[in-house]
Order: sequence, then structure tokens, then C-alpha cells
Amino acid sequence: MARMFILTEPDLRNIVRLDSSAIDCVEDAFAALATKAVVMPPIMRLDLVENRGEVDVKTAYVPGLDGFAIKISPGFFDNPKLGLPSLNGLMILFSTRTGLVEALLLDNGYLTDVRTAAAGAVAARHLARPDARVAAILGAGVQARLQLKALTLVRPLTSARIWARDPAKSEVAARELSETLGISVLTAESAEAACSGVDIIVTTTPAERPILQASWLQPGQHVTAMGSDSEHKNEIEPAALARVKYVADNLGQTRRLGELHHAISAGLVTLDRSFPELGQVVSGRAPGREHDHDITLCDLTGTGVQDTAIANLAYRRAIENGAGRSIDTREASGE
Repeated sequence: MARMFILTEPDLRNIVRLDSSAIDCVEDAFAALATKAVVMPPIMRLDLVENRGEVDVKTAYVPGLDGFAIKISPGFFDNPKLGLPSLNGLMILFSTRTGLVEALLLDNGYLTDVRTAAAGAVAARHLARPDARVAAILGAGVQARLQLKALTLVRPLTSARIWARDPAKSEVAARELSETLGISVLTAESAEAACSGVDIIVTTTPAERPILQASWLQPGQHVTAMGSDSEHKNEIEPAALARVKYVADNLGQTRRLGELHHAISAGLVTLDRSFPELGQVVSGRAPGREHDHDITLCDLTGTGVQDTAIANLAYRRAIENGAGRSIDTREASGE
């Protein structure tokens, strides 16, 4: 008998949350990428330019995990005008031993949101100063909210600033985050004002032109850039990479579609220049922040190991909690 779990977004929200266990799960995935024989093919992407849409397909096999996930992740950035979310998607978890489907995770992008925010927390845990207390979030969407929550789990934040192109969205996000996180969250009149004097900056937008300028960066700051996950997106002025200690989530990817890609295209960085990866920092194979005055930048483009890791966590939690429903796939297909 072949059985498969089907888990909907409400099921998954009940068993997987943005908490220390999710952060540790993603941290372990990055460490595996640096220390184990992970198989992670390049991202496959389909662009639907006329509708500002893109579909990414990511996967990875991580030795030691019982399943591998294939994630299909559409992003349609005009959807908010239609009252719909920008991001959607699902994950399929397969057994690494038999190749059979073990779970269909109909998460509508929820697990991606969690693992992306968890990656931001991992970056801050290893690259931001331990005493970081003030954060700036550029953007006011779902990921902006989650990134700030994730930071509060790894650093002693006491306040934050939010800036977005739409001031009304910034106001709503600031008010909601102040209430839910119990810290002071204020809006900023400009991106530059948001970044002045803070300890951590997180960029969370689909911007195609830089929203963070190199001249704004100050000694001791840490930047997590997580919006540039395709070639045309660019949140950080390329010149900034000459001022920072740069860390990639996956160097092959960031050379192709991250903030590093734009610095290479601008002729500011050579294509063959080597940089540390987050997994190497996590596993102690490369140094992270070495001095309080360092300016660090982590370029998060999103990796298949994160998806496989969070999908395995969700599957284990489903079994433990009796979540979702299990079907006999042979019976369902008439065999």
C-alpha cells in the first residue's frame, strides 16, 4: 500500500511556525550544503513578463534527510491590485529511498515564507553584532513582517523602523508589528532615514533598481538582502559590495541572479572572485563577522536545501500531530 499525506495551508500553519525550531532546521540545511554531498540543481524559472509573473522550481537532496522536496513557486507581482497575494505555490515531498510521493504540501507559499524568514535569522545570528538592538526593514509585505519577527528570535531588538514606497502600508505594518512583537516599530520618511544609525538592515522587496545606496552603510551594520532572487531584481547598489564583507547563500546562484550578479555586471567584481557561503560560516569553515566595525551583507536568493529541510520538518510534524489526511494513492488511482 502506498500512502500519501495531503496537507493544506491551515494544516501547515498549525504545525510549522516561525520559531527557534524552524530557524535551527534551516541553519542545519545551510551547514549541510557546506559539509555534505548535497545535490542541488540550478533553479528552473519560467517568466511570464506580460503579467509580471515568474515561476521558480527548486529542489535538493540532502544526505541524512528521509525525503527530498520539489517546490513550485509562482510570484505574480501585480496580484495585490486584484486583491490576491503575490506569492503562491506548493511542495511535493518524495522518499529518498523509494522515490514515492510521501506528502503533498498545499501551502500557498507559506512554507517558503517561513524558511525565507528563518534564513534571515540564520544570517543575523552569524553576521550581525550580538548586541544589535535596532533594525530597519525596507518593504512592508508579508516577508517584511516575518523578517522582523525572525530577528527578534536571534537578537535583542528593542526597536525597528519600516520604510516602503506606499506610506499607508508602512503605517499598517508598523502598527501591527508593534502590537505583536512588543517593541517600538516606527515608519521612516525615506529609505535613507530608515537605515541611518541602525544595527541591521533587511531588504524585502521585488525592486528592479537599488533602494539601498552604498553611501548609507555605516560601520558595524549588517545587511540581509533577500529580494533579488532573479536576474532583473536589484535592491542593493552594486558599489556597496566593495564596502562590505559579502556572504552568499549559494555562490553559484548569487553570481547568476543575486546582488552579486549586478556587481559583476557593473564590472565591480570579477566573475571568478570567491566569497564565503552562509553554510561555511554556520559550520565554522569560513569566518563570519570578525570585528564590531565590519559591515556584513548576506545575499539570500533562496536555495533548494531550505525547501527540502522545511518540507521534512512539516512531514514529521504532520505524523506526530495527526495533521492533514492520508490517502492510499493506489486506491485513488483505481489500482
